[in-house]
Amino acid sequence: MQKIYLFFSALLLVGCQSVQTTQPGMVGVDRSQAMLVSSSSVNEGAVKAYRQVLAEAQKKNELNQEPAQVERIRAIARRLIAQTGVFRPDAPRWAWEVNVITSKELNAWCMPGGKIAFYTGILDKLQLTDDEAAAIMGHEIAHALREHGRERASRSMAQGIFFSAVSIMARLPAGSVDLSQQVMDLTFNLPNSRTDETEADHIGVELAARAGFDPQAAIRVWEKMKRVSRDQSPQFLSTHPSHDTRIADLQTMVQRVQPLYETARPKP
Repeated sequence: MQKIYLFFSALLLVGCQSVQTTQPGMVGVDRSQAMLVSSSSVNEGAVKAYRQVLAEAQKKNELNQEPAQVERIRAIARRLIAQTGVFRPDAPRWAWEVNVITSKELNAWCMPGGKIAFYTGILDKLQLTDDEAAAIMGHEIAHALREHGRERASRSMAQGIFFSAVSIMARLPAGSVDLSQQVMDLTFNLPNSRTDETEADHIGVELAARAGFDPQAAIRVWEKMKRVSRDQSPQFLSTHPSHDTRIADLQTMVQRVQPLYETARPKP
């Protein structure tokens, strides 16, 4: 048993890479990440998962129902995407996609590789301005830039390798990994860690400021979220940090990126 354990431990060490997925930017996000899964594998899984989500929405007649609303969200995305190169040079060339799903859910997300969805519930319930929608979208894009999904998939795979070792010792069949299903789980079922959420907050507010969106809008968004969550716990919130903690942290970040916004914002 000890020999098999050591073998799989060695396998993990060989296969795992410590990487810097993004440049630190003005907000200074520079944590190293341990990756066992390749970007290409996760991105391929995201494409498949995204197609499944869109097909289901299309089947229910819930995909991109209001052209003006869709164009509004895509216009916000274009401005944000244009600034992603600050954090990683390859990001502006990703195969970005942006769609709007008619649903009462207060939700928005960005799968690995730039596959974005906004739900009408979060737009309507929170009555989001463009700046506020950009704050949410910037946060979700930041998850993709930091490859938080890939990082979490790597942790899951590391656990899977360990349990494979246990299965071998018990002479039980080991299952294979379906990354498209894993991307679905990461997007809809498994919450981000507080570290991931804080990093996404920091990068997201800088991304929005660089794109000419008022970074103060991020604070307004979470104040609205705080009011809404008194009656319900939106899926979008997952296990995010407490509202007060998040707002206090964002106030510091907003002051740091304010000069970027002053330079980039549209002039009258």
